[in-house]
Amino acid sequence: MTVHQFRYSKEEFARRGDEIYQSQVRTQVEEGNYGKIVAINIETGAFELANDTIVASDRLLERVPDAQIWCIRIGHKGVHRFASPCLL
Repeated sequence: MTVHQFRYSKEEFARRGDEIYQSQVRTQVEEGNYGKIVAINIETGAFELANDTIVASDRLLERVPDAQIWCIRIGHKGVHRFASPCLL
């Protein structure tokens, strides 16, 4: 298993990921893909779309083995939600 090294601070990582999603990726993927995951390489803008983070990330890593991956769930503020089953 390959261990990927992060090259950016958490803040820079998030800033780049959000910026690329909003300026380059969103218009290409948003329509008809509500709830799907987009994995974005924050260095190149390359991205993959899938139903879950593992599949999207694996596909992106096949194309860009050293990718710095930022994930976003289309139409949601966060990728995952943590809550008690009673609250759902």
